[in-house]
Amino acid sequence: MRLWLIPTSYTAASVAAATVVPRLEQAWAPGLIHGMSAASATAFLSATASGMLAMTAIVFSIAFVMVQFSAVAYSPRLVLWFASRPGLYHALGVFMATFAYAMAAMMWTDRSGSGSAPLISTLLVIALLIASMLAFVLLVQSLSGLQITEVLCLIGDRGRDVLAAPSSVYRAPSRLKDRCAGPPVADLGPPVRTLLHEGSPRSITELDVRTLVERAEAADLVFVLACGVGDTLVEESPILHVHARGGQATDFDERAVRAAVRLGRERTFDQDPKWALRLLVDIAIKALSPAINDPTTAVQALDQIDDLLRRMARLDLESVWVGGADGAPRLFIPLPSWNDMLALSFDEIRQFGATSVQVMRRLRAALVGLQDVATAPERRDAVDGYLDHLDQNIRKSVLDTQDRITARQIDLQGLGLTRSPKPPGPGTARPKARPSAREGPSGA
Repeated sequence: MRLWLIPTSYTAASVAAATVVPRLEQAWAPGLIHGMSAASATAFLSATASGMLAMTAIVFSIAFVMVQFSAVAYSPRLVLWFASRPGLYHALGVFMATFAYAMAAMMWTDRSGSGSAPLISTLLVIALLIASMLAFVLLVQSLSGLQITEVLCLIGDRGRDVLAAPSSVYRAPSRLKDRCAGPPVADLGPPVRTLLHEGSPRSITELDVRTLVERAEAADLVFVLACGVGDTLVEESPILHVHARGGQATDFDERAVRAAVRLGRERTFDQDPKWALRLLVDIAIKALSPAINDPTTAVQALDQIDDLLRRMARLDLESVWVGGADGAPRLFIPLPSWNDMLALSFDEIRQFGATSVQVMRRLRAALVGLQDVATAPERRDAVDGYLDHLDQNIRKSVLDTQDRITARQIDLQGLGLTRSPKPPGPGTARPKARPSAREGPSGA
């Protein structure tokens, strides 16, 4: 549902009720009035209507603050997310409905010089006024969602929802029944046709896997996607390649195939856990900029990144084949590899946080934890490579010798609770113990 329809629906319902209810009230219960004088009722309804206009202005002010704060403090890519919260539009709809019905009730007050005001309409205005106050209180309370911890948790939850969705392709093979083994794409030969993007740049937001497989199976074809969810398509970018199993291409519903690759102006969370990682990294590196200098926010972002990567470590990433009803491969979907996920999650944070002892310690804790949960040897080797790269960054940083030793410690809090052995301080006769591979070297 489009968000602008929410306040429009409230207003339309209020206008309809204002048209029908007073007439029914006058026709069926003309004697049902209250003791308030017409002048008092008019003053009350007038104050309610004018107050709702002021309340609406406050709502717009809150929306502006939310947009501005999210753009400056977190990331400009989160602006639309905050400004598109349905609660904001529901509150706006209640205010507009109260204003419209209060104006209509005033029209029926002291009608034809009766000197009275309709009881039911007045009670409805009071009920709408109470609802408006509650909506405003809830809206103000929702501002707590702008706290950095809440924002990071919300982004992390969206990424976890994508990984756990029943239709997600980011799942273990045993839980994705239509995933199948297929030949290398290079063995398919040249495509018989390629669908190209036409129009302005658009990002792939979602894939309708079922439709793509059904269309390929109906025409006895094989579709090989040339792009993945999150990619941006420009003019004449290839969308998918069409391969004929029998050597001859058959007709297929091109419009349905194009519609199955859903496009948008920007990336979304629908099928893209990488977008959650991207936003978390953006927040982390913005916090590490010299203008802000907030490494604790970067550590909190790493908490969410660490959790998402631990879940991905148990999944079968890489590219996948999806089979049709007969089990034959019909659709090839390119997916990021484990190395792609590590690079997205850690490279920029490591570069921008090279001078922060707190960030280096939390990075090491995340990598050591991934060594424990990554079951495939090649994935553990990739994590080992990142640990070596982290040590190189520390050695080449501007930190002094003691800070380099501290930066190589494992600490989930960044600075707070060291997990690896603490090197002895100066003047101690106890020799330094050789750290394990996970703890990293103990010297500069």
